[in-house]
Amino acid sequence: MHIPKKGLRALGIAESYSGRSVSRLAGVVMRKDLRIDGFTFSTVTVGGMDATASVLRMVHDLERNDINVIMLSGCIIAWFNIINPAQIAQETKIPVICVTYEDSDGIREDILHHFPDDTVRISAYGELGGRVPVELHTHQTIFIRCWGIDSYDGARLCNDFTLEGKIPEPLRVARLCARKLIPVL
Repeated sequence: MHIPKKGLRALGIAESYSGRSVSRLAGVVMRKDLRIDGFTFSTVTVGGMDATASVLRMVHDLERNDINVIMLSGCIIAWFNIINPAQIAQETKIPVICVTYEDSDGIREDILHHFPDDTVRISAYGELGGRVPVELHTHQTIFIRCWGIDSYDGARLCNDFTLEGKIPEPLRVARLCARKLIPVL
């Protein structure tokens, strides 16, 4: 991947949690020069473990071979529905950067509280590994996990895709789209 290239494309995927039985996902394909180049949508089960399959379906539904990186707004969505970014990177052959916006000690205890016997979910959380803090040119700090790309290049891409604040544009626009989708039941 040639990171300085203006035509580099990121697929940003974000959620709009509705508190119902399913949550909405929106994906935005955006070039590094910030031109929007495509959309995809899906849903995930609140409290389920289908987020990875949903993200993979979104990537495949686009039927594109020019996406250079996938950016996820969080690895844990829809009330503890844990995404497996390593699987996504492996199956798509596209690097994955998971971005979060707050420092924390993690949510393992919360998962154990709500899903005490769910060893698959607890293991999936543990496999995510630690986050790397990144200070953006906007003087805001985000936290990233990367698969198929090193943290330095992941941080550089997040910085390049951020205009202001701390949300990279593909994720900001995807979140806006997810919030405006027709409500799902």
